Amino acid sequence: MEKNDQLFIQLLYIFQASAMQALGKIKSPITGQIEKNIEQAKQSIEMLEMLKEKTKNNLPDELIKALDTFLSEVRLNYVEEMNKN
Repeated sequence: MEKNDQLFIQLLYIFQASAMQALGKIKSPITGQIEKNIEQAKQSIEMLEMLKEKTKNNLPDELIKALDTFLSEVRLNYVEEMNKN
């Protein structure tokens, strides 16, 4: 895997982790506490969606699959949290 491909996956992971943290699925690395912020989670999801749109037809299959996987995971968890309210 090329260095830029690895960096792209790291970028996706940053947004995925941010969304999961904001959904209260993982602890904040700073406070060690669960801190929910649904708006922040929504923004992270929107960032992943924007990356998908802006990179359309410009990514190898491996990166498309990674992006789709991250996006599906955060969307499902977002819906789960919204259904709790």
